[in-house]
Amino acid sequence: MPFTYILYSVILDRYYIGSTRDTVMERVYKHNNQHKGFTSAASDWQLVYEEFYQDYSMALLREKTIKKWKSRKLVERLIKQT
Repeated sequence: MPFTYILYSVILDRYYIGSTRDTVMERVYKHNNQHKGFTSAASDWQLVYEEFYQDYSMALLREKTIKKWKSRKLVERLIKQT
């Protein structure tokens, strides 16, 4: 089932927003193990938020919407609402 997710790294004190067709655990594992890109800078990524969708295009749209906020405060507010 497609989903949009937010990961958090204590080491970097940063959030990562993504979407995928993989399972939650598969995606977190990939981010923490031998991965290139933004998340390769740390290996302590933890899932802090997720939203499930019936269609991957909707999950991707939600990811882009959250990224457009460009606001850590809004991301943290979203996480706390759950």
